[in-house]
Amino acid sequence: MADRPRGSGSGISDEGSPDYHWLYGSKSAESGSSGQAPSDPEPTHVLPTLNRPGASDPTHAQRSQPRDAAPPQPRPPALQPKPAERPKKRRGFGWVKLVLLLWLVFLVAVPVWAWTKITKVDAEPDGSRPDSQPGSTYLLVGSDSREELSAEERQDLGTGQAEGRRTDTILLLHTGSGPNLLLSIPRDSIVDIPGYGSGNKVNAAYAFGGPELLVETLEAETGIRIDNYVEIGLGGFVNVVDAVGGIEICPEESMADPLANLDIPQGCQEADGTTALGYARSRKLSNLGDIDRARRQREVVSAVGSEAASPWSILNPVRYFRLNSAGADSLAVGEDTGPIDTARFAWAMTRVDGENGLTCSVPIVDLAVNWDEERANQLFQLIAEDRTDDISAGLCRSSGLRNQ
Repeated sequence: MADRPRGSGSGISDEGSPDYHWLYGSKSAESGSSGQAPSDPEPTHVLPTLNRPGASDPTHAQRSQPRDAAPPQPRPPALQPKPAERPKKRRGFGWVKLVLLLWLVFLVAVPVWAWTKITKVDAEPDGSRPDSQPGSTYLLVGSDSREELSAEERQDLGTGQAEGRRTDTILLLHTGSGPNLLLSIPRDSIVDIPGYGSGNKVNAAYAFGGPELLVETLEAETGIRIDNYVEIGLGGFVNVVDAVGGIEICPEESMADPLANLDIPQGCQEADGTTALGYARSRKLSNLGDIDRARRQREVVSAVGSEAASPWSILNPVRYFRLNSAGADSLAVGEDTGPIDTARFAWAMTRVDGENGLTCSVPIVDLAVNWDEERANQLFQLIAEDRTDDISAGLCRSSGLRNQ
């Protein structure tokens, strides 16, 4: 095999040693014979420097710090004041408060308005009277005057054409430390009327001298001081019953009384104002006459009070307004009876239904309505001393008779 030539490109130098200049380059190769850098067929390229993470990162400097150096603490962010939280508007609750406020105004304004319409009468008698007594005693009078009734109303209510002022109903209501007491004074009771002598019926006192003489007569007969006077007319009574939506009455037998415009069956039933008035006024159908009528009057008055005490009387604005309006149009009170006294009277009338109070008639000895002096005086003394807790069943009887 022919020998390969020595020298450049052969891989063997002239001295016989391997020539690696072809691989690594040499000064001669770099400068050439002329001293200029030859053209490198495969020049080494310098790679561009990349922006490596950490090259400009401040934390890069931290890595170059000694290990025992404490790491710098991060700078706390600047404290910014918290914006004030705006309370959420409770629009629904606001409307509820407004409705409640208006409702309270209505509850107060209606009785105030009604009070301005109530008639005031002079019922305080002249002369000596019983001393002040504990508790409070009201005289409730149901006038049978037809003066305020039209001809049509007289026919509908069966009142007839009687003239003048009379009292169909006379009741004493006592309130105090014990149970409320509703006491009937039968209108045919035989009493002494100051200035008119003895042997008169008590309702004649009203006809002779109005409220003043009636109060004077009852105070003289009973020894009980009458603190307040309340009067209601026939038409007003009907309006009050209708205002509470009617009442329940419980006749023990069927009743047909043309004079009272009444025709009802036996047993408990709902009654409107006209029927309730006839039921309270009728006295021709019972053997007890005026005594039994007084019992029905207490029944009706107690029933009206129970209905008026119903929560519906306040929750129903129409009923609330009608009840106050009917009372204002129907009542007359004494000049010394103020709005608070009247309110107490109305409240007390809701608590004389037999469960919360006592209802009875003046003790009598016969159907001529002569009072039983012994029992009557005992009863009157207990009332005057505000000791209604001590009133026995023998003193407080429905008919007033000892055995009935």
